[in-house]
Amino acid sequence: MIKVLLADDQALVRAGFKALLDAQPDMGVVAEAADGAEAIRLAREHGPDVVLMDIRMPGMDGLTATRQMPEGPHIIILTTFELDEYVFEALRGGASGFLVKDTEPAELIQAVRVVAAGEALLSPSVTRRLIAEYASRAKEPLAAENLDQLTDREREVLTLVGGGMTNDEIAAKLFMSPATAKTHVSRAMMKLHARDRAQLVVIAYESGLVKPGWL
Repeated sequence: MIKVLLADDQALVRAGFKALLDAQPDMGVVAEAADGAEAIRLAREHGPDVVLMDIRMPGMDGLTATRQMPEGPHIIILTTFELDEYVFEALRGGASGFLVKDTEPAELIQAVRVVAAGEALLSPSVTRRLIAEYASRAKEPLAAENLDQLTDREREVLTLVGGGMTNDEIAAKLFMSPATAKTHVSRAMMKLHARDRAQLVVIAYESGLVKPGWL
């Protein structure tokens, strides 16, 4: 059972999401929060697998809450605007992806399943477009100081992930099996403390491994 925490200051929005998710046989809402501080407290209390986090809430907003969220839950950012500058900052802070609030119900359900399985909700190419739009606003690189922990091969794989390649594409380019490519990606994630592939793209871009000309 996938445990979901809802964080949105609008009770009607939470009620709609809860009804939809609770109707699924493999998931259920374990807690609801009206602001970021309450979301953090409830995440520690209930240990959800996925947090649906509204980015604009009174008090502590979703961006701050994402940064302070305890280890464990995967975070999906809910926003009204696809190219929201706060979405980029949330990805830097560890979110696994984002959904606009008018997403179709079937897409929301699938997104919860994808993120609960540990996958990034955003494709690397979509993430890169967000980064290209807002990287100039970033105050400091994300985990760039950890790049020296990577092997040459892991750094090469990280660059290709940042360029938008899948594991199969990386494997074909570097003449290795997809399983080996996946292993290199996993090791890079572990060494760079990245929650998922989307955050690897952010790191690759902000560390300079991937340039704007890749887009």
